[in-house]
Amino acid sequence: MAEASATQPPPPSPLKLQDRVAIVTGGSRGIGRAISLHLASLGAKLIINYTSNSTQANLLTTQINSSSSSPRAVAVQADISDPLQVIHLFDTAESSFNSPIHILVNSAGVLDSTYSSVLNTSLDDFDHTFRVNTRGAFLCCKEAAKRLSFGGRIVCMTSSMVGGLKPGFGAYAASKAAVEAMVKIMAKEMKGKGITVNCVAPGPIATEMFYAGKTKEMVERTIAECPLGRLGEVEDVAPVVGFLVSEEGGWVNGQVVRVNGGYV
Repeated sequence: MAEASATQPPPPSPLKLQDRVAIVTGGSRGIGRAISLHLASLGAKLIINYTSNSTQANLLTTQINSSSSSPRAVAVQADISDPLQVIHLFDTAESSFNSPIHILVNSAGVLDSTYSSVLNTSLDDFDHTFRVNTRGAFLCCKEAAKRLSFGGRIVCMTSSMVGGLKPGFGAYAASKAAVEAMVKIMAKEMKGKGITVNCVAPGPIATEMFYAGKTKEMVERTIAECPLGRLGEVEDVAPVVGFLVSEEGGWVNGQVVRVNGGYV
C-alpha cells in the first residue's frame, strides 16, 4: 500500500470547535461551568470569566488544562456590567491565545432569592438584577460584535421564566426578556458578518442558584409541574449551546431555544 503523500493536508479534526477561542462569562459555576467543560471537550480554547470566586475558576482551568500539553483555559476576573472590565476580558482573550475570538457565551446572571413580588422588590435589587443580567449582556454582545471573526457565534443565556411569568420573578424575567429582544434584533444587525446570535433559555436547573431561597415544598412543586418529572441538569443545557456555536448550528439565528423539559 502506497504511503500518503507528504503534501496531503492532515485529516480534519474530529473536534467540532478545535482551537476556536470562546469566552464564557459566569463560566466557573453552575450552567456556565458545564458549558465551559463541554466546549473544551469539543476542542475550544476557553476564557473562563468569573466575578469573585477565584478558587472555583482556577480549579476549573486546572481541570481543563490537565489533559493538554499547552494551556487551553484561562480564568479572567471581570465584572461584566463595567465596560472597561469587559474590554479587558476581550483583550485578554485575544492575547492569551494570540487569536481572534470566535465564540461568546454570556452565562453570567443573578436571581433575587427572596422571590419578591414587584411591589416588594427594592430599587437596589431591581438595579442589581438589570445591571448584571441586561447591562452585562449588552456590553458583552456589543464588544463581541466588534471583535468576533467571520462565522462567529454569540449565545446569551436567558430563562424560560420569560414564558412562564411566575409570581416572584418580576425583575428577573423582565431582565431576561430584554436580552431576548436585544438578541433577536442584533441577529439582524449582524447581516454580512456571518455571525449568529441566539438565546438559550433553560427551565428549572438543579444548580446553586435554583435552590437558593427555596423550600423543599417549592422544589417539589416545581418538579411536579414538569412533564418529564424532574429538574433539569446542567448537562441538559450545555450540549444545546455546543450545537449552536458549532458549524451545525450555523443556520439557527435570532432564536430563543427553550430547554426546559416542557416546564413552560
